[in-house]
Amino acid sequence: MDLKSYLDHRVNQVDKALDAVLPKESTLPAGLHQAMRYSIFAGGKRIRPVLMIAACEAVGGDPGRVMPAACAMEMIHTYSLIHDDLPAMDDDDFRRGRPTNHKVFGEATAILAGDALLTEAFILLSNPDACRGIDPEIIRRVVHTIARCAGSLGMVGGQVVDMESEGKTIDFPTLEYIHTHKTGALILAAIQAGALIGGADDAAFDSLTRYGEAAGLAFQVADDILDVVGDQAQLGKDVGSDQARGKATYVSLLGVEEARRRARELKDLAISALDPFGERAEPLRSIANYIVDRSS
Repeated sequence: MDLKSYLDHRVNQVDKALDAVLPKESTLPAGLHQAMRYSIFAGGKRIRPVLMIAACEAVGGDPGRVMPAACAMEMIHTYSLIHDDLPAMDDDDFRRGRPTNHKVFGEATAILAGDALLTEAFILLSNPDACRGIDPEIIRRVVHTIARCAGSLGMVGGQVVDMESEGKTIDFPTLEYIHTHKTGALILAAIQAGALIGGADDAAFDSLTRYGEAAGLAFQVADDILDVVGDQAQLGKDVGSDQARGKATYVSLLGVEEARRRARELKDLAISALDPFGERAEPLRSIANYIVDRSS
């Protein structure tokens, strides 16, 4: 399939939907809403919402029904990036090729913009009008899945262990914990939410869960490699920042070539989980290849 055309189409749909559901820049408090929109529309690849849409398609669902949840997922992801860039955490100057939120709006507004995006995500997920036509029990499961993967047992927990591990020698299980929680959890939640909204039965849900687990970890392994061999234009942020902060990565523990081997292995695991879905899962297969090939 033509992945670029597929991604361009889906990203355009997500961007239009985000523009419609987010408060306008002129809405009071204007400075806060400007900060929220600044990071949301900073040129992200929208991998998580696109994966949610593709998972819905794989089980024969209507992609239109998943759009509110896809927008909520991008809000949560963007909030995490705003906070991750703060001086108290990674202290990054650039994100997606532009100055980070706190560099433009100040630390206090950046914190509140992240808080507001997280809250807006669950306002949208619980909006009866946005979720019309979807079984309320499915919505409950989607909200639970996304919240669990975003919280202390998911992304936030992974971020904490990541910070606690800086400058230390850690074992491989700890590294996998960091990656599967800090990055992999939201990717898995996107896949599972798309499967649920698309009407997946138990077998299809389990298969897509295996895909999400492998693809989510592969995404972070590829990012670890790109931090060493990529460039700022490709990354959208400073190259070598992980190494400079003494972060534990696949490259620091295993070396570049072994990390690449592990990324390819995870990609193969993800793609093999899609066997039951035939051609409907072709976007998911192509995205798995894209995730890993960008670091080759």
